[in-house]
Amino acid sequence: MTMNEALAPAPPQGAWRREFFALMAIGLPMGLTQVVQFSINTVDVVMIGQLGPEPLAAGALGLVMFYLLYVAGMGPAMAVSPMVSQALGADADDVRDVRRSVRMGLWLVGIGAPVLSVVYLFSEEFALLTGQPPQVAALAEPYVLALVPGLPFALGVIVLRNFLAAIERARAPLYIIVLTTAVNAFLNYLLIYGNWGFPRLELVGAGLASSLSHAIGFFALVAYIFWEKRAKRFELFHNFQRSDWPRFFEVARLGWPITITIGFEVLLFNAAVFLMGRIGVNEMAAYQVALNVAALAFMMPLGISMAGGVRVGLMQGAKNKPGVRRAAAMAILCSIGAIMLVAVPVMLWPMEIAGFYLEPGDDNAAVLELVASFLPIAAAFALFDATQVSAGQALRGLKDVRVPMILTGVSYWMIGFPIAAGLGLATPLAAIGVWWGLLASLVAAAVFLGLRLWLITRD
Repeated sequence: MTMNEALAPAPPQGAWRREFFALMAIGLPMGLTQVVQFSINTVDVVMIGQLGPEPLAAGALGLVMFYLLYVAGMGPAMAVSPMVSQALGADADDVRDVRRSVRMGLWLVGIGAPVLSVVYLFSEEFALLTGQPPQVAALAEPYVLALVPGLPFALGVIVLRNFLAAIERARAPLYIIVLTTAVNAFLNYLLIYGNWGFPRLELVGAGLASSLSHAIGFFALVAYIFWEKRAKRFELFHNFQRSDWPRFFEVARLGWPITITIGFEVLLFNAAVFLMGRIGVNEMAAYQVALNVAALAFMMPLGISMAGGVRVGLMQGAKNKPGVRRAAAMAILCSIGAIMLVAVPVMLWPMEIAGFYLEPGDDNAAVLELVASFLPIAAAFALFDATQVSAGQALRGLKDVRVPMILTGVSYWMIGFPIAAGLGLATPLAAIGVWWGLLASLVAAAVFLGLRLWLITRD
C-alpha cells in the first residue's frame, strides 16, 4: 500500500481494514526492531558477565548512567516523527519541510549529545555518591566513557528510523539493527577478551564495541537513504551544513516535554529497584528478572504504538479527523493484542517463565518463588502499559506533548510511587506492594492519556 492510498478516502466498511494493514506495514518492522534492540544489552551483559561479578555489576551500573543521557536525547530525536508525518500528511511531496525537520533533528542530537556527555567525566563520583562500592564505581567510569562516542550516532539512528517509518520504509532499520547486533557481538568477542590478536580491553572493549556498532548502524542508514528511490528524493544531506534555527528550536520545543515524559517512567522503574533493595536482596534480584520479562513483552507494542503515532500524524496533516480517531484506536487495539500474546502465557505459567532465568535449586528457590509471585501482576499491568504507550504516542503524533507530560508525571510520581513506597515499605505486602504501586501508575496513565486522546479527537 502506497502512502497516497493509505491517506485516500475509503468507504466506511473498508476503512478499518485499510488502517490495520497500513499500521502493520510499518508497525511490525518497528516492533521487531525494538525487540532486536532490546537484545543488544542482553548480549553485552552475558559477555561481560564472563569476566566476573564485579565487571558485571560495573557494566550494569554503567549502562544505567549512560541511558540517563540517552533518554534525555530521545525527546528531540523522537520529536522529528510527528513533524515529518504531519508534513507528509498535508502534502506527500513536501520534501523541503521534511528535510528541514530531519536535518535539524540530526543537528540537535549532534550538538547536544557531546555537550551533555561532559557530565560522564564525573561518573565515578556520581556512583560513589549513590553508595556504590568503590571498586565497582572505578570500573564503571571508563566503560561509560567508552560508550560516549556512540551516543550521537545512537540518537541519530532514532531520527533516521522515524523518517523512514513516515515514508513507509520501516524494514531497512530492522535489517540494519540485526546487522549491528551481530557486529556488536563480534566486536565484543574481539575487544573484551583480546581474541585474534586484539588487546584485551574488558569493559572498555565492550563500550568501544557498542560505540562502533552505533556508528556503523547510523552510516548504514545514511547509505540506504542515499540509495533508496523514495528516500533519496528528500536530499536529507544536501547542504547539510546550512543552518535553520527556527526549525532547530521548533524541534527542541517539541522534544523537551517528550524527554521529561520518558524520564518520568524510566525513573519510576529505577526507583523501584531501590525500594526492592531496602526490602531484601532476593526481592531485588527477583524484581530485575520480572522486569526483564515485562520489558521484553513491551517491545512489540512499543514499536506498534510508534507506528500508530506516525499514522495519526499523517492523518492529522491530511486534516482527516475520522482517520485520526481510527488510526489511534487501531494502534491501541493492536498494541494490546500484541502484549497479550506474551502476558497471557506469563500469567498462566509464571514458574515456568521464571525457570528460563534461574536454575531450580535450593540456592535460587526463594528468588524463583518471588519471581513467580511478581509475574502475574506484571502480566496484569501489561494491558494498561500497552494502552498508555499507544495513547501517548498517538498524542505525540498530534504534537500534543505538554499536557501528556503533566499527566504522566501525576500518574507515576503522585499516584504510583507513593503507593509503591507505602505498600512496599510500610505494610506486610512488602515487594508485592511495590508491584501494586507500579500497576496503579500504569492504570492512571492509561486512563488519563486515553481520556486526553478522546477529548481532543472527538467531534
